[in-house]
Amino acid sequence: MTDRITIGTRGSKLALWQANWVKQQIERHFPDKQIDLEIIRTQGDKILDVPLAKIGGKGLFVKEIEDRLLGGSIDLAVHSMKDMPGDLPPGLAIGAVPLRENPCDVLITRAECLFADLPSGARIGTSSLRRAAQLLHLRPDLRIVALRGNLDTRLRKLESEGLDGIILAAAGIKRLGLDHLVTQYLDPRMMLPAAGQGALCIEVREHDAENIVGWLNDPATRQVVTAERAFLHTLEGGCQVPIAAFGQIENDQLRLWGLVAELDGQVVLKKRHDGPPQQAAQVGRELARELIGMGADTILATLNMREDGEVT
Repeated sequence: MTDRITIGTRGSKLALWQANWVKQQIERHFPDKQIDLEIIRTQGDKILDVPLAKIGGKGLFVKEIEDRLLGGSIDLAVHSMKDMPGDLPPGLAIGAVPLRENPCDVLITRAECLFADLPSGARIGTSSLRRAAQLLHLRPDLRIVALRGNLDTRLRKLESEGLDGIILAAAGIKRLGLDHLVTQYLDPRMMLPAAGQGALCIEVREHDAENIVGWLNDPATRQVVTAERAFLHTLEGGCQVPIAAFGQIENDQLRLWGLVAELDGQVVLKKRHDGPPQQAAQVGRELARELIGMGADTILATLNMREDGEVT
């Protein structure tokens, strides 16, 4: 690694906050190095008028950045971990997973109305099939409205499209100092988060001689995220299917919850599996196999054959 390091990132306000945070940490730790940011547009950034599930494929928000990393024009990449597919391209590795921010989802409403008090037929905006399926499971009377765009755009659409509420990740809201907008933090037992939600992924080339970000790694966060990603990888899940995973370490045990649901929320398979944190990947794989035994494979096969990915 030279004295000049280039970090690849998306150009959204949240992505830049995350990349700048990593930049600042490296500068404090290695004051002799010059750190630059390189903004890279991904497929997910370019296509804003189509639901993510309709675009298909994995790595919608990371592939172009990973290509640049493999090509050597950038030295590091900073991603939201929840955007990462279950497996990485050959030649790349996760260099560090810093301490996780709040992994929950939040509800933001115009009338400061809690979820249980939303009126029948309330219009809730989200771009996530995972969120939509769980919302409809809890409240089949709700109307789900597809919502794309960066965080600022989604917040504007709450008003401009006359929505009753929107669901966003707490981590982005907190990182951008928008906590005051939150109506309700949704307990994971109510709304299971996406695998890796709230965590950052600092991606590096696998065989670089020096991992300049290794010291930023938080071991407990990495163990939990490893379990969540192993669960996702075993199910071969992407943004086209409602899959959720959330882990915690309690009393030296890794407790991992996993979920697979039908799009309309009528069928939701949910289970917990515990194991040693040191065997995080195995915990994730075993939980996935247990859900497959409950019928998750049938749900996933049906959803993967759909082309529209729409919630009805």
